[in-house]
Amino acid sequence: MGLSAERLQFCLDALAADHPPVAAALAVHGQPDPWVRARGASTMMRAIVAQQVSTKAAASIWNKLEATCGGDMDDLERVAATPYEVLRSAGLSRQKATYVHALAAAVAGGVVDFAALPVDDEEAIALLSSIKGIGRWSAQIYLIVAEGRPDVFPSGDLALQIQLGRMLDQPARPTDKQARLLAEPMQPYRSALSIMLWHNYNITAL
Repeated sequence: MGLSAERLQFCLDALAADHPPVAAALAVHGQPDPWVRARGASTMMRAIVAQQVSTKAAASIWNKLEATCGGDMDDLERVAATPYEVLRSAGLSRQKATYVHALAAAVAGGVVDFAALPVDDEEAIALLSSIKGIGRWSAQIYLIVAEGRPDVFPSGDLALQIQLGRMLDQPARPTDKQARLLAEPMQPYRSALSIMLWHNYNITAL
């Protein structure tokens, strides 16, 4: 499971104590809500389904997908055996149907075990990213929200770059590399930093 509310607050309090910009951001925008999702392939599969569609559309497709696959998306062998065209009938694009198949096949075939991912974050990201349709960003998000790993920072995320630059008074939006360097002093609490920055970005974007 992801970082609990108590753990998230502990991490942010530790960051605020050592980094005045974090303390100032918390004072302005308040404490973010925790992001907690269930550990397992179905959470990653939901992320694939939700890519580039509205929340409502993603929920509708997911419900149809569950029905199409017999009502149990944790039965990865069944999902892997479901033909592409049947998956597409649930509303998936051809590309997403391929990705869902690839994920289900990887789990059913023992290539990846979501209950026993590598302890090292980069090794876990590399393993997840080896599955077709799962990029580095998706793997990092999974480690934050489902595994609750404390020190993951998706530096390639546009919203994080923008909000980190604002918080640290940067003259321009940091690049991926620059954001990674700017966040390094925030170790070992960069997952909490990410959640806070997303929270603040959503507020300022309103």
